[in-house]
Amino acid sequence: MKRILTIVLAAAFLAVSTIISCNRQTTLSTHTLFETESTDTVPYRIPAIATLSDGSLLALTDYRYCKGDIGFGRVDIHGRTSADNGATWGEEFALIEGTGVPGAVDCGFGDAALVADRESGDILLMLVCGQTVYWHQTTNRQNPNRIAVLRSSDNGATWAPWEEVTEDIYTLFDGSVHGCIESCFVGSGKICQSRQVKVGSHYRLYAAICARPNGNRVIYSDDFGHTWKALGGADQLPAPGGDEPKCEELPDGRVVLSSRAYGGRLFNIYTFSDVESGEGTWGEVAFSGEENGGCTAVENACNGEILILPAVRKEDGAKVNVAFQSVPLGPDRRNVGVYYKELPENVAEMTPALFAAGWEDPYQVSATSSAYSTMVQQANGNIAFFYEECADECPGGFDMVYKEIPVDSLTFNRYKAQR
Repeated sequence: MKRILTIVLAAAFLAVSTIISCNRQTTLSTHTLFETESTDTVPYRIPAIATLSDGSLLALTDYRYCKGDIGFGRVDIHGRTSADNGATWGEEFALIEGTGVPGAVDCGFGDAALVADRESGDILLMLVCGQTVYWHQTTNRQNPNRIAVLRSSDNGATWAPWEEVTEDIYTLFDGSVHGCIESCFVGSGKICQSRQVKVGSHYRLYAAICARPNGNRVIYSDDFGHTWKALGGADQLPAPGGDEPKCEELPDGRVVLSSRAYGGRLFNIYTFSDVESGEGTWGEVAFSGEENGGCTAVENACNGEILILPAVRKEDGAKVNVAFQSVPLGPDRRNVGVYYKELPENVAEMTPALFAAGWEDPYQVSATSSAYSTMVQQANGNIAFFYEECADECPGGFDMVYKEIPVDSLTFNRYKAQR
């Protein structure tokens, strides 16, 4: 299969390098926003980025004093902002700092999941907090992986004190026929805000949860994260084998779940029977990988981002919708890239299996070790792509790199942003 063989075969290294060079020619601003210099420094990890209602960009990352994942000790959240579509960035700042106190709920704050309301200055940031490790057996319903929120109402100029919302999330599933959730967190990167559904004070939010046992769940909020409900109810399991997940909205209002899986992604689609109440059902989860022309990640499983945008097909000027999915192309966590596909005009007929298959050959963003990535559309229509990258040896963390990439470049000049 041509899409990945050029990556895994050493003989094709020169061809891949040429592709990367061409890609970089059509990338605009590129900045290393946070730099992990050596094993003696505090490493950075986990990208999150949002376009605020005033058009500025907010980029966040873990600053890991404990030199490990959140749950192993002190982790802070650091940020930078840009007021000119990523051309220049302000100074680095600490948004919230962990105390490092063993066992304390505020020991650390990490794995940022971020959304900015498009109509107001409201920003919601959801974080893992405390000192429990998601996958440890000692982390359970009685001693859960904890969840914190941080809010701003003025596009990040000021922030309210953090709040713990652990029980608000876990209790949504305590009555499930599958049993309670033992450990969970909201998938880092982008929280999805609907473009269509506004039942309460704000357009609806969808947040995907990594949970054990039984994989992913999805929650939604009609008051910008002050209260949450389980999408489809406590008993539905959209991706029982799913790992770190993301959500996005199809043009017909249905919800797509995209979940980390070895070799690619897992996709599922939620169809509403009643949009206002949130009632509906999930389809049958489908794997996307090499065998079905999907979002192939050779010899790795890694967090990525899904994004669906209105676009213009350059061939005939037709207005269409294009889906994007980022993954490390591989082998291993290397060569982060972005797959894309045009969605059919009658998108309501699209099943999870159809969504998972037939993606176009990817645009390669990185030519070295690279892992987690996220992306949003900027005010100027280009994509703000924010990802982890380092030279061949990664000293416990990554450089956190921002790149501005036009839709034209991501799609090899087949589509442009619809403005």
